[in-house]
Amino acid sequence: MLNTILLQAASGTGSAGAGWSSMIMIIALIAIFYFFMIAPQQKKQKKINAFRDSLQKGDKVMTAGGIYGRIREIKDNYVLLEIDNNVTIKIDKNSIYQSMQDVAEAGADVKK
Repeated sequence: MLNTILLQAASGTGSAGAGWSSMIMIIALIAIFYFFMIAPQQKKQKKINAFRDSLQKGDKVMTAGGIYGRIREIKDNYVLLEIDNNVTIKIDKNSIYQSMQDVAEAGADVKK
């Protein structure tokens, strides 16, 4: 459909109003694409960044790799996560996926 519109506009075989209608169609497609794909993704990313900025020492979290633990130390780019007694790992701050409260609300059975 888009190829047909562009070919008609390039060849000039359409009527004088066909050029404007094809431009309106393209603008409408871009607007639909923005409101259904780009805007919701930006909103989700802002929510994730706000969550990661609000992390505090002692919070129980889950990493993107599925590791559950408690935050022991927070730096600019990484977090020290205690996963068991005297077992601490250093992970990238961006790999923290969600808090244990969010996991419990989703219905996962976690006993830590």
